Amino acid sequence: MGSDAMHIATHVLVIFAALFVSGALAAKVADLIKVPDVVLFLLIGIVAGPPGLNLINVPAESALNQLMLILGASFLLFHGGTGVSFRVLKQVWLTLTLLSTVAVLLMTVVVGYTAHYALGLSLVTAMLLAAVLASTDPATLVPIFLAIRIRDKVAQTVLSESALNDATGSICTFAILGVLSTGEFSIGGSLWQFVLLAGGGILVGIVFGMLSVFLVSNKAKFLFADYAQVLLLPVIIASYLVADRLGASGFMAVFVVGLIYGNMEHFGMSMPEEQFENLHGFINNGSLLLRMVIFILLGAHVDFAVVREYLLPGCAVIAVFMLVARPLSVLICALPDRKAKWTRNEIIFMFWTRETGVIPAALSGMLIGMGVKHADVIAAITFMAILATLVIQASTTKWLAGRLGLLEDEPVHEEVLHHQTDEQDLFVKEAPSHE
Repeated sequence: MGSDAMHIATHVLVIFAALFVSGALAAKVADLIKVPDVVLFLLIGIVAGPPGLNLINVPAESALNQLMLILGASFLLFHGGTGVSFRVLKQVWLTLTLLSTVAVLLMTVVVGYTAHYALGLSLVTAMLLAAVLASTDPATLVPIFLAIRIRDKVAQTVLSESALNDATGSICTFAILGVLSTGEFSIGGSLWQFVLLAGGGILVGIVFGMLSVFLVSNKAKFLFADYAQVLLLPVIIASYLVADRLGASGFMAVFVVGLIYGNMEHFGMSMPEEQFENLHGFINNGSLLLRMVIFILLGAHVDFAVVREYLLPGCAVIAVFMLVARPLSVLICALPDRKAKWTRNEIIFMFWTRETGVIPAALSGMLIGMGVKHADVIAAITFMAILATLVIQASTTKWLAGRLGLLEDEPVHEEVLHHQTDEQDLFVKEAPSHE
């Protein structure tokens, strides 16, 4: 190995060691002081990255940065898919469907036009920013709902929405990026592209998800059950790459794979308890590590000169995002669902509960690495939105739920957070029995 190659390899190893050690310390501190760990990950990126001490320096355009962001986003979307319960989909399927599709598009349009006028960006670039911001964050919401007891139907809906709209938000982002690249736009063409991206991703995800779950389950006599952890990462990578090669959404594909893993019992499949628990631990630990990487890199890539330049108009965009676009989208998506029988207080709570986090952070990082025009502005506003929603919304969730009478007196039952954990569980319910 040449001296240059050895130097690069050593540099990469040092970066990974710094990322994981500092991230572990931040996670512990966050647990002690009861704040979302992603806030401290961001601060580490700011302090240790080029804005500060320059100890962690991964250029946005580098292959390493893009690799970590794509892998991290894919793995976290897979994990989000495991958190969507078919049981919940049956109960509030109309609201969830609308929140994960119509609400994403509505948020994109409202916030996009606001950003266009407030930030002086072209309309397409402003829509790209809005699409990046449109996803909510299961990585932040899950610990909140584990810590406080919210009414079952509301908790399940908000958590499931956060997993579902990550995939649609990602698709919307890349659909708009395609318009930005070609300079051509038509409503019909864009909707058709969205359908192709989503539909193709769903089909690829079904194939890879069903095949991989079959191989580790009772249906194949647990042929690869002992190697479920080993197979998981190749399955996620392969489903992303195949969908991408076919012109479909790799992010939707990995999300569907996770959906199948999280609901394997609905297909008559199960795993031995020991292998099930090992797989669950692997996914939780992998998600934590990749969350560290994504947020530390985001903090390291924040251009504070851009933040200062766009601070006031950026705050205006985020205010519309939190106080206008979100309530409007919830109203439009929840009111038609008569079967769900949403109360006024439940709807008001959903107005406020939509933290921004992992996927927007990863998407903004990808845009910087791809050299997209004004990607630095998109990253700066994304950074501001993450801080605003975590500091303002996440910290007041329990207070608001109490004021609205949505807190439960009983301890949280496992089924309330069915499949829904980023910190503790892959599938919160008991592992399927050995057959």
